[in-house]
Amino acid sequence: MNEPSARERDQLMVPRLTGAAWRHAPGREPTGAETAAAVAELRGIAGGRGDLLAEVAGLLIGYYRRTAQEPRARAAAYYCMAAGAELELIPRWIEVGCARAAAARLIPPAGSAERQVYAWPQAV
Repeated sequence: MNEPSARERDQLMVPRLTGAAWRHAPGREPTGAETAAAVAELRGIAGGRGDLLAEVAGLLIGYYRRTAQEPRARAAAYYCMAAGAELELIPRWIEVGCARAAAARLIPPAGSAERQVYAWPQAV
C-alpha cells in the first residue's frame, strides 16, 4: 500500500486537531490549567504546523459564528492560536468556515419532507 501524500496527511491531521481543541474547550473563559493542557496536546499533534492550527482556528470561528456553540468554538480557536497558529492565515479560513456553514444550512434535516425526496424506496 502506498504512503499517504503530504496533503492526505494534512487532511487527517485537521480533524485530529479539531477534535482535541473541541474536547478541551469549555463554553466559558478557560482557566490557565485548561489552556496549558490544551496547548500542550495541540502542539504535540501539530508538530510545528502553524498553518494547520490556523486552519482549525479559522474553520471553528467561521463555522460556528452566530450559533449557540460560538463561545466554545472561540475557546477552541484560542487554544489553536496559543499553540502557534499562523495568525495571518486565520481570516481566510474564517471565510471558508462561514461558507461551509452556509452550505450545510442548505441541506434539509434528516426526516424532513424535503429530504424524503432523496430517500430510498421503502420495502413493502
